[in-house]
Amino acid sequence: MAMQYVRAEDTTTAVDLVASNPSAAYLAGGTTEVDLILKDAVVTPEVLVDVTRLPLRGMREECDSLVVGALTTMEELAAHPAIIERAPLIREALLAGASTQLRNMATIGGNLLQRTRCRYFRDPMVGACNKRAPGSGCAAYVGEARMHAILGASEHCIALHASDLCVPLVSLDARVRLQGPRGARTVPLRDFYLLPGDTPDKETVLEHGELITHVVIPLLPAGARSGYLKVRDRASYEFALASAAAVVQLADERISQARVALGGVGTMPWRAPEAEAVLVGSRADEPTFRAAADAAVVDPLVVPGTAFKVELVKRTLVRLLQDLTEG
Repeated sequence: MAMQYVRAEDTTTAVDLVASNPSAAYLAGGTTEVDLILKDAVVTPEVLVDVTRLPLRGMREECDSLVVGALTTMEELAAHPAIIERAPLIREALLAGASTQLRNMATIGGNLLQRTRCRYFRDPMVGACNKRAPGSGCAAYVGEARMHAILGASEHCIALHASDLCVPLVSLDARVRLQGPRGARTVPLRDFYLLPGDTPDKETVLEHGELITHVVIPLLPAGARSGYLKVRDRASYEFALASAAAVVQLADERISQARVALGGVGTMPWRAPEAEAVLVGSRADEPTFRAAADAAVVDPLVVPGTAFKVELVKRTLVRLLQDLTEG
């Protein structure tokens, strides 16, 4: 497959190059995209626009938030003092998500856009995939499935959103700044992703040519307790079977504020406002945590291989809340 490679020197040029060609795509760290192009042959861009020289790397504090350039690496974000001190759940997710080698290469913007690891999407020889070939069917829904979603899924697609980082980002109400052919805009991360419905090939609200320029991460106030807990098959760098991110604030043995998001179970990073509603105003004890976990998993769509995830993700959330509130 022949491809044209172009290295963009400024954001406007990069956007114009991609927006003007339906078969063009951006290239940054490439830790996932190169596999999709060369190994899996799932995506076949005619033009790759390298954005690694754009001035989109680095971080600055602004209005109780950390503004992160899209080309900032996972390792750089994990090491930033503001993240360590005021958003440690972000650091925990980054360290659990990839090896040091990958964290030094993978970008934050790329992490938000990583594609599913569903074997039917990655390997055209295994089975049908509506995400890869719209209208072909979903082999995971009718066949072997384990590393798949139970929340936000449909009969057309049960592919899992694989990012660890996006789970705490959603819990913190992070925002994404975009630059496109029609100008700049900012989108809350929880509105950035689309449910598969009957169009699983459409994963985000990005228009063709739009480029992620920054991620804005709200920092936590003093006294907030936060954490990220990931359950996986092995202790090394493996994708989550279930994960949870939570932020709680306590007052007189009751929970005054709560934010909850789930990973490893959703077609997108899964915010759980129903769980938050149960927690706020309640005692910080196991019955409350279990009620919140039950509320978080609403109408799961399970197939035989994923039924275990319902209880697993509930226990993951309960354990995390216990860890955050004990003492």
